[in-house]
Amino acid sequence: VQLVESGGGLVQAGGSLTLSCTGSGRTFSNYVTAWFRQAPGKEREFVAGTVRNGDMTIYGDSVKGRFTISRDNAKNTVYLQMSSLKPEDTAVYYCAAGWFLVSTMNRYTYWGQGTQVTVSS
Repeated sequence: VQLVESGGGLVQAGGSLTLSCTGSGRTFSNYVTAWFRQAPGKEREFVAGTVRNGDMTIYGDSVKGRFTISRDNAKNTVYLQMSSLKPEDTAVYYCAAGWFLVSTMNRYTYWGQGTQVTVSS
């Protein structure tokens, strides 16, 4: 499945932003989907993930209570709603798809190209 992220940009601290990831090429609903992020000089970090029908979600500790992952299989799209953004949320955000809802990146087979999110203080 091919994944394309969109929605990144520049936002002030305390603001909100919603990222989208649209899949194509294979049946999107067959896959668990997740968001990861990578800041300059840091390892890629798990942000959030959701199962095939969206009924179960998991979050990284740093974003719990501030970010929400959801998906619309009719639109082949997974979303990441981000609120109360902090400068430390600045990173390239990647969408990923796989078969297991886990926080480890090597369990995800398909990746998007990433979208930059910059939070100014």
